[in-house]
Amino acid sequence: MKELVELLKEKKLTIASCESLTAGLFSSRIAEIPGASNVLVGAIVTYATRIKEEIVHVDPKIIEQEGVVSAACAKAMAENTRKLLQADLCVSFTGNAGPACMEEQPAGSVYCALASAKGCQSYHFQIDHADRNEVRERVVQAMRDQVILFLKKEQEIENG
Repeated sequence: MKELVELLKEKKLTIASCESLTAGLFSSRIAEIPGASNVLVGAIVTYATRIKEEIVHVDPKIIEQEGVVSAACAKAMAENTRKLLQADLCVSFTGNAGPACMEEQPAGSVYCALASAKGCQSYHFQIDHADRNEVRERVVQAMRDQVILFLKKEQEIENG
């Protein structure tokens, strides 16, 4: 996470998270890094479906039609939390850490999103042969890498 925090500081950007299955693990990992207070705005843990609807304002139709384990839910979580917390970037995590199938999604199926002022990109990860805490750790690392990649691509565009 150190590289992520340094890149965010360098670009003078802030980040927030909306976390379901990770239950705050992403923001916690950022907070472990000195200087995190310069970039981390906050996090909302939406472990229960009703919190996604009531606090983060995910449209109940998305949950009814797509489920909470979906790209549409992850995107709504990221976009709405970015606005709520007034952050430059927001990462969301929703999925099934296991051990059983949920919403016809196998254990290890995780949807994430990265929202910025320019738009929102969703990601799907299928992490097999892992216990629930390993799923959580691996998806946090995967999204750390995606945010770093996003920031580096933005830098390349700026530099021409």
